[in-house]
Amino acid sequence: MEKTDLKKILSVSGEHGLFEYVAQGRGGIIAQSLATKQRQLLGASAKVSSLADISIYTDETDVPLRDVLTSMAAKLSQGQAPDPKGDPKAIKAFFSEVLPNYDENRFYVSHMKKVLAWYEELRNFASLEFVADEEEEAPAAEEKKA
Repeated sequence: MEKTDLKKILSVSGEHGLFEYVAQGRGGIIAQSLATKQRQLLGASAKVSSLADISIYTDETDVPLRDVLTSMAAKLSQGQAPDPKGDPKAIKAFFSEVLPNYDENRFYVSHMKKVLAWYEELRNFASLEFVADEEEEAPAAEEKKA
């Protein structure tokens, strides 16, 4: 399975699940659901976030979501994550192992549940191996040389 480019994986406020960027349309972004493969037009008023732009608060600095998902995959041997609807104490304990210094005052259980759901959707419908920043920029650098 090919690596997942988190810059193209989108979370849309008010929509269930994750989407993959397909193209820019006249009225907004055309995106495809990872789970159902259905395409839809996300208008200019849609609140869209790329997973590559999301980071998690820790005591020292912010950790990119990519690093947290990679740590989760390593901890779980790319297996199933804890149930996002499960016991909040168990979810906090899991994140204490994966990201020991997360900021308890700014990274809430509701955020943890969302990250668990994203992990599962990526595991089931994409890949938990991510395109590195260098790999994303390489084609653009080659184009500039030509």
